[in-house]
Amino acid sequence: MKLSIRVIAVTGRVTTKVDVFSFGVILMELITGRKALDETQPEESMHLVTWFRRMNINKDSFRKAIDPTLDLNEETLASISTVAELAGYCCAREPYQRPDMGHTVNVLSSLVEFWKPSEHNSEDIYGIDLEMSLPQALKKWQAYEGRSHLDSSSSSLLLA
Repeated sequence: MKLSIRVIAVTGRVTTKVDVFSFGVILMELITGRKALDETQPEESMHLVTWFRRMNINKDSFRKAIDPTLDLNEETLASISTVAELAGYCCAREPYQRPDMGHTVNVLSSLVEFWKPSEHNSEDIYGIDLEMSLPQALKKWQAYEGRSHLDSSSSSLLLA
């Protein structure tokens, strides 16, 4: 990833915190719909991380920073705010201030476990009940994959 190479070039060190920074940038890209480096933007908005930090300061500017293609409601906005806060921590200037990936997984999985579709569909995909926990859903999905017509090599690729 170009961003990781750039961070390594600036800091001179390779640590897991470089990956955490890169993951934070990916979260920012998902929230905003923008690229990490967008040369079509004015100089002050070209670098996503710097721009995102400024936009995340107050609620009004933050709402304007969210990808306009996202369908926002109160619940979605609350989840996006949580992810934005996490992205900010992941992209902290000092590596020691960034969380471990285990923490990021915990933050994100807490959002997934409570997520429910806005309209309940009786035809659950892969036989997974959307009200079950993430680990339960994963086990059920893996069981479904084992019964499918896919050969074992393609199933293992899906789980990698």
